[in-house]
Amino acid sequence: MTETLQYEQSVKTRYEAAAKQREATLCCPVEYPTELLEAIPDEILQRDYGCGDPSPFLRSGDTVLDLGSGGGKLCYIAAQVVGAQGRVIGVDCNTEMLQLARKYQAEVAKSIGFDNVSFRCGLIQDLQLDLQLLSSELSRNPKSGVDGILEQRQIEQRLRREQPLLPNNSVDCIVSNCVLNLVRPQDRQELFREMFRVLKPGGRVAISDIVSDEDVPEHLKSNSTLWSGCISGAWREDEFIAEFARAGFHGMFFAKREQEPWKTVEGIEFRSVTVVGYKGKQGPCLERNQALMYRGPFNKIEDDDGHVFFRGQRAAVCDKTFRLLQEQPYADLFIPIEPYEEVSLAQAEPFQCQRNASRHPRESKGIDYSVTSTEISNCDGNEGECC
Repeated sequence: MTETLQYEQSVKTRYEAAAKQREATLCCPVEYPTELLEAIPDEILQRDYGCGDPSPFLRSGDTVLDLGSGGGKLCYIAAQVVGAQGRVIGVDCNTEMLQLARKYQAEVAKSIGFDNVSFRCGLIQDLQLDLQLLSSELSRNPKSGVDGILEQRQIEQRLRREQPLLPNNSVDCIVSNCVLNLVRPQDRQELFREMFRVLKPGGRVAISDIVSDEDVPEHLKSNSTLWSGCISGAWREDEFIAEFARAGFHGMFFAKREQEPWKTVEGIEFRSVTVVGYKGKQGPCLERNQALMYRGPFNKIEDDDGHVFFRGQRAAVCDKTFRLLQEQPYADLFIPIEPYEEVSLAQAEPFQCQRNASRHPRESKGIDYSVTSTEISNCDGNEGECC
């Protein structure tokens, strides 16, 4: 059996069976808000195989993408969080799971009062190719042999270009629940590139998955039962969060990390984590005489682009960084200092973001600034007239 078949076939077979009959060994204990579960049929709840709850990071009105949506539980939870003005898209390649998710779509919509969920067939590492459209195209004019292979490649390219499963910059938040570790190793960089591609600038990811505290040895990775069971495909925990940075995300943090391991195999601990990250640091660096002062409590911190901020010091930053670090998850870390005279975007010069430099107060106030507060001249020491 080839490596591809070993990984993909083991996952396909196991989850097809798990869609029909609950397999307790596939899931971690997770508590969800009970009020969000009331509208979801018991068959879906029983066939859920997750390890965390990324739904707290959703906002009203979001367009949400659930990678590896399975029976649809997280999608139906998200549907209620984002509300009637939001939209939820579930992507999965397992036809049994998709059938289960779609089976109750009308029932859930009636219960919550709106229908804002859709399920699509695709590989989460290839969010351009709609597998249902591909299957339909191939069935109309089936060919075998080399001609068939070449024609399929042409159809795939055309569908990616003309009818992508998910367009660029189209979703506000990506969630996933114990699925990324099932993707075979050679597809993982593409998986993260695709996540980054479809997320809007300013959007975020909230991913729950299983990680390990040590490298997983090859003999465990080749065990198809451990792989399909979300164990041997786990990223090492530090490498998992670094994968987001390599793809271009910023501000990643462990929103949750279970203290106790879910499983331990040959002394290696496997546990659930939820990682949150953001998209939006890309773009030009412009000089507008802005500064950020790090509040503390540490002596200094460093952001994902190598900018070092010292406690209590004014750091010179570009306009992009100035605005980015006033948003989540950094909002409480910095004091923003605007220049007294605004530099328009049209007048702004390029800023050398590679340097770490302090910003002299005169750069913000202006070289010729010489104002004296009028209160000082009126202060004669009488009680109540001075601070």
